[in-house]
Amino acid sequence: MSARFLGVLNVPELPEVETIRNGLAKVLEGRRCKEVLVRRGDLRRPLPNKFAEKVKGRVFTRFCRRAKYLLLHLEDNKVVLVHLGMSGRMTLGGQSNPIQHDHVVFDFEGGVRLSFNDPRRFGLIDLFEANQVSRHPLIEALGPEPLGPNFDGRILTSILSGRRASIKALLLDQKVVAGLGNIYACESLFLARVSPRRSGASVAGVRAERLALAIREVLRAAIAAGGSSLRDYVQAHGELGYFQHKFKVYGRNGDACASGASDHVIRRLVQSSRSTFYCPRCQR
Repeated sequence: MSARFLGVLNVPELPEVETIRNGLAKVLEGRRCKEVLVRRGDLRRPLPNKFAEKVKGRVFTRFCRRAKYLLLHLEDNKVVLVHLGMSGRMTLGGQSNPIQHDHVVFDFEGGVRLSFNDPRRFGLIDLFEANQVSRHPLIEALGPEPLGPNFDGRILTSILSGRRASIKALLLDQKVVAGLGNIYACESLFLARVSPRRSGASVAGVRAERLALAIREVLRAAIAAGGSSLRDYVQAHGELGYFQHKFKVYGRNGDACASGASDHVIRRLVQSSRSTFYCPRCQR
């Protein structure tokens, strides 16, 4: 890993959560949970009452994702919602002794253990009826899924119409695009050749179509690479993601732009208290 990324704190974004979802689904879909051990229930929100009792003995039938949330469906039409926060991990392994910060441990048939580990306890776990997913307070106001079948320039133009805030700030608003965070907003804007300083309303028509396509391309490439590992994120089996080695702009302040032009240099600016990396010559 390049030294430029050491110490950077990254909240898992859509590609990281989708990578974890895929890894869990391959191993746990159709398996029955034999035991649930709650070692610490005071996460960002307290665990639901009798959480372990309500999950124990149930088959995990389906593993889904909405934005940055994991949705683990149970056979009795209940859903376990997981948000990883800043440092949370969902990792698979054998049934050895839990390690430090393993707050909730799920033991499945076949000797498989799923552990929710979160040193900072900014993550959360909830349990509710499956027919309430779209109305859950953490989900109901989310914007469209960027990898969904209907996400395109027309939708993006409509959402951004009349918005005076910068396009970079708007892309980080989960009500505009669900699941997109700082890393992939920077990378998508670069690929679309759109300046992060532009107002949202000015990103319309052809420019919005370029950006919608770039968002989808960047997210798919990141998922294929297993996400980006900067500090805390690992995949379900403990592996690191590798998309950080393909960053075009993120974390590359002062480097030459990937365009190859000698006078094109990546710059950093602060927008809404977040670092933005971009090429002022390529992005307009």
